[in-house]
Amino acid sequence: ALKQIRKDYTMMKYDVTLKELPERYVASVRQRIPSYDQESLLWQIMMEETQNLHMQPANPCLTTAVFYDGEYKENDVDVEVTKTVRGTYADTEHVKFKTLPPVQIASATYQGRYEDITEVNVAVANWIVENGYEFNGFGFNIYYVSPHETSNPEEYVTEVCYPVKKKETASKA
Repeated sequence: ALKQIRKDYTMMKYDVTLKELPERYVASVRQRIPSYDQESLLWQIMMEETQNLHMQPANPCLTTAVFYDGEYKENDVDVEVTKTVRGTYADTEHVKFKTLPPVQIASATYQGRYEDITEVNVAVANWIVENGYEFNGFGFNIYYVSPHETSNPEEYVTEVCYPVKKKETASKA
């Protein structure tokens, strides 16, 4: 009973929504990095390699990190960071430009430190299972307020997202 109460509390604490992200054109850097807290290495590569391109941010400008390992790893993590942009640009050594297709996601937005993200992931994952959906791709975060905008981790605003599709029910013949 206590386990269910904790689960219900976690789900109530975060408002999980179902929505579609539209097609978007992005600048992208994907590499293996030592650990999740080293994601800034990828953002640094993007900034350094595109500084002379005068990239125009899309409206809205979405900055994301996609986690390709599928489950939590302690080290050697496969991460891709993206930023939506307007216009077209030539690829650089590590920055690739591409169009991402629309995707249906279940997500929850929260404010606070990145160390608190596990609880949000659990709430979204529980919502997916309990509402007849299944995972349909790799989880990612959208950063609305990040270390780029503030030095106070309590002010970070992050949306935890999972691509989903409706579970197919077995038809009876």
